Amino acid sequence: MPGIPDPKDELRHTLKAHSFSMTTARSTVFDALLDKEPQTMREVVDACQKLVDRASVYRVVSLYERLGIVQRLQMGWKYKLELSDDFHRHHHHLTCTKCHVVIPISENDELEDHLYEAAQKHGFKMEGHQLEIQGVCAICQHK
Repeated sequence: MPGIPDPKDELRHTLKAHSFSMTTARSTVFDALLDKEPQTMREVVDACQKLVDRASVYRVVSLYERLGIVQRLQMGWKYKLELSDDFHRHHHHLTCTKCHVVIPISENDELEDHLYEAAQKHGFKMEGHQLEIQGVCAICQHK
């Protein structure tokens, strides 16, 4: 992707900047999230189970959240995990309120500009944002 460094190199750099090293558990959790749709913690644990135990996955995800490597997407009282914008292009989400599928949608420059201007208008320094549009997906509409 133009403008975005190799995600694994960026991970190593981020870990090193915070005095952490790359471990098998950290690499495996990262790979489980890389280039994937947002996942539940259970899906991440299942994807890592052959190389990393459950407790280690939870510890790595907690570390990644503190370091800004992973972000939570709140969906009611549940959440899904995805890598932060440092590791892929910024995007937004469509979330089905029936089947809970999450569909990433590309960012829109006009919308991004509007959000930035709205923050500035209120004297707010925007550091990031998440936009989730909730509704019913095409498949659930036809059920």
